[in-house]
Amino acid sequence: MNKPTYVTKETLDQMIEELNQLKSVGRSEIAKAIAEAREKGDLKENAEYDAAKEAQGHHEAKIALLENAIANSRILDKSTMDTSKVTILTKVKMLNMKTKKSIEYQIVSENEADLKAGKISVSSPIGKGLLGKKVGEVAEVETPGGSLQFKVENISI
Repeated sequence: MNKPTYVTKETLDQMIEELNQLKSVGRSEIAKAIAEAREKGDLKENAEYDAAKEAQGHHEAKIALLENAIANSRILDKSTMDTSKVTILTKVKMLNMKTKKSIEYQIVSENEADLKAGKISVSSPIGKGLLGKKVGEVAEVETPGGSLQFKVENISI
């Protein structure tokens, strides 16, 4: 059994929209590219045909991944979330104990992670280290660059 992916309603809607786009427009574009390449002659020595077939394989794999992610999605309702501890979808303001700088991240699923937008994956080292922590607690995080300590200053939605 696949593990559930926790997402917001908006993210699930985006995933469904992307899947529909890939299945309709994406598939028809690839089919057209394969047909055009097929018309160019001998398929054994047709690099364009091979590339189009490879693109089709990648496209179908992406569709399968999205279908799986959607099937295993669990929608989180922000109105029922507990902010007494760090959980998925909470925003965490924390103090880097080494640099004494405060930073804020939202803990999100792997599909939603975007560091530039301040969203880190629940499965990242920092995300894992923060889960379950309460305000005032220190999270010890093992990163590829070494051990870091973050003190949780605030938890919000």
